[in-house]
Amino acid sequence: MAFLMSRRGVIGGLLAAGLGIPLLGQDPGRARDIVDRVQRDLQRAAEFTRNKEKERERYHNAQVHLSEFDRELRRGHWDKGKLDDAIDDLKNVVKNNTLESRDRDQLAADLEDLRTMRDLR
Repeated sequence: MAFLMSRRGVIGGLLAAGLGIPLLGQDPGRARDIVDRVQRDLQRAAEFTRNKEKERERYHNAQVHLSEFDRELRRGHWDKGKLDDAIDDLKNVVKNNTLESRDRDQLAADLEDLRTMRDLR
């Protein structure tokens, strides 16, 4: 039974990934939706940080690079460098900041979504 369920999960993941290729590759609106969601998740997680300057700086860097990527995307330009910077910044937040478990899980999922979006482009 466990084998069957894990096989279904793999097949479902492959189908979802396959369906995501044309959406992300051809629809900048979909990419902007992902960036918007990551921005909101970062803002929610940042509310937990009060007096830790280095942690606030990590959030700020991620948000700035995501915003710069989104601005270019709105103009029709896919700026891989800015997306890579945002991914690195988000990775630093997940790796180094003090996070509530829910926020850590969500930001880790966001990190994977950004990487997938970059790789499918």
